[in-house]
Amino acid sequence: MKGRYRVFTLISSWLLLTALATASAQAQDQLSKLDSALQGAWRQGDGATRVRVIVRVQSGHSDDVREQLASGGFAIKAEHPLINALTLEVPTRALLGLANRPDIFSVSIDAALSATGTSIASSNSGVLRETLGLTTSSLRGSGTGVAVLDSGIYPSADFDRRITAFYDFTRGGVASAPYDDYGHGTHVAGLIGGTGVLSNGVLQGVAPGVNLIGIKVLDSTGQGFVSTLISALQFVTLHKQELGIDVVNLSLGHPIFESASTDPLVAAVEKAVHAGIVVVVAAGNYGLNPTTGVPGYGGILSPGNAPSAISVGSINVKKTVSRDDDRMDSYSSRGPSWYDGFAKPDVVAPGRSLIAPAAPGSTLVSDHPELLVADASGSQSYITLSGTSMATAVTSGVAAVVIATNRTAISTAHPSLTPNAVKALLQYTAVKVTDGYGLPYNRLVQGAGAVNAGGAIGLAALIDTSVTVGTWWLTRGIKPQTTFGGETDSWSQEFIWNNTPGYGYAVYRNLFAWGTAITWGDNILWGDNILWGDNILWGDNILWGDNILWGDNIVWGDNILWGDNILWGDNIASGNNILWGDNILWADQSLWESSR
Repeated sequence: MKGRYRVFTLISSWLLLTALATASAQAQDQLSKLDSALQGAWRQGDGATRVRVIVRVQSGHSDDVREQLASGGFAIKAEHPLINALTLEVPTRALLGLANRPDIFSVSIDAALSATGTSIASSNSGVLRETLGLTTSSLRGSGTGVAVLDSGIYPSADFDRRITAFYDFTRGGVASAPYDDYGHGTHVAGLIGGTGVLSNGVLQGVAPGVNLIGIKVLDSTGQGFVSTLISALQFVTLHKQELGIDVVNLSLGHPIFESASTDPLVAAVEKAVHAGIVVVVAAGNYGLNPTTGVPGYGGILSPGNAPSAISVGSINVKKTVSRDDDRMDSYSSRGPSWYDGFAKPDVVAPGRSLIAPAAPGSTLVSDHPELLVADASGSQSYITLSGTSMATAVTSGVAAVVIATNRTAISTAHPSLTPNAVKALLQYTAVKVTDGYGLPYNRLVQGAGAVNAGGAIGLAALIDTSVTVGTWWLTRGIKPQTTFGGETDSWSQEFIWNNTPGYGYAVYRNLFAWGTAITWGDNILWGDNILWGDNILWGDNILWGDNILWGDNIVWGDNILWGDNILWGDNIASGNNILWGDNILWADQSLWESSR
């Protein structure tokens, strides 16, 4: 009997262990549908703690999921048909149940958004348009529209009644008179399209003739929710034509908690781009460890990881028109993006110590009177801010001028430049930024380089988008260089597709890749049997492969965890299999050197 009992005990133990292993595997499968923030909330919560989540539903199942959630007592806070998603609040004990449903694609935290501007007391002179290669005769963006999804827009005289619509999504998306109780959105709008009339024209924005569509998604503290931004993106995408929207500016973001393939905010951005809207996004201000001051890689925010968006980092132009003294701002977030390893930012632009209109009575004005700048009459109508928010606004203005130039320069009827084409032009005509030794920063720092409005509009003026796909669309040749003041700089002549730098004449032809149906980064065959795919060669020796491992413990904002998964310093490794730097030994042992 003892032998039988022992055998029975062993079998029972084996069955128990098998059941536990199976349960653990099932739980892991369920957890895989949750982003890293929700996985942490599930592990650490007491089950009763409630969290706001965005549930993306499998195609064709929205009605069933909505009804069953409602019958289960879960109140739906918002619906997002653009990305087939719902926002609701649930206790953490319900997360696995949600993730276990086959009709649910993914469950993401409704993350807190914040503006990506910083306060640095300094000021630039009125050289912004000149250092971008713009002149007094350059087009001013008239006839184009930029939607500013931010904290609002104060109707400064610098906007000359060009705020053509205003909707407040902090109050459900109601139409209202323009206002800005935080002040960030007004500054951003001023850099995009301020006339500078209060400064006698000195402090102009990049596109002073553009129409501005104000979409308030951040509150008086500069904070908001991802779900609010998704609702706003859905609105501008659906109403693109009637509101005249060509460009969307997103000078905000949140930490990346999941792959871009499941991130609901990235999905909304991609939908907007595929609808024909150029979406310009801040890379983030996480280039430095705030405690040690050590530079770091991997600080790109969402939705800066959206493949088709134009993600923008920040440079300091040193108050000069020439480019040779420009330097990367240390706070500017560097790539790659978490989970996916995307090469971001796409470009960089002036973002340090820029002056633009202030919003009277706003939080920024009240909290930082030292940043206010007097106008021509002596009134403090302007404010100085720095950050990738500002660089993003500058790039949105450039995009608007590029679109306006192409529309007017070609006399025959032709479609507008697509978002993919605009992105390619901005990268191709960008100017490389160099460090103090005259060496260019790498692509994970500056992308293709600093935006060059003069070069981009010069190229856009020659593109006839009506020609047959696959044929040359330049109406004549152009020299790939731009003069800034007395300095002539060559263009980068590259664009970065699927983490691969492209060169040559691809931007001179009307290619399938520039179409609105293509996600930037898809595998594209570029003639001559060259397929750009997963094995990526950067520079001379850097190979990107398929085995990208990203950690789970990424927490930014007020709760920054500087741990094993943050890449601080010059020696860059990501997870176990991806190595960034200048010299790579691809084997069991890794060797890498300094990467600027």
